[in-house]
Amino acid sequence: MARKEFTYRGKTLDELKAMDLKQFSQLLPSRQRKSVLKGLSDVNKKLLKDLKTGEVKTHNREIVIIPDMVGKTVKVYNGKEFVPVMIITEMLGHYLGEFALTRKKVVHHAPGIGATKSSAALSVK
Repeated sequence: MARKEFTYRGKTLDELKAMDLKQFSQLLPSRQRKSVLKGLSDVNKKLLKDLKTGEVKTHNREIVIIPDMVGKTVKVYNGKEFVPVMIITEMLGHYLGEFALTRKKVVHHAPGIGATKSSAALSVK
């Protein structure tokens, strides 16, 4: 079975990498397009430059993933620690912060002493 080649809005990854940022922004949804067309901030420019040299740690969760970032690993801060995010082609057009979750699943354990009437009768050992 042949593997299907990835396309983003009908364009292959090679075609996307050949485009400049303004052309790529025309393929994005409106919210992402607006943030890309406003221009990259100095922090975003530094992140893209550092990404070419190697692995990067960042607090910047609102940068839109562009074709130049595909195949790189970025450590994104989630409020507690830096979570490594390997950028793949399916992430194009999304924000970097979407892939470093800030909340954990709630896990409930056994009730504590005094939580219910019956637990008050238990020994404190």
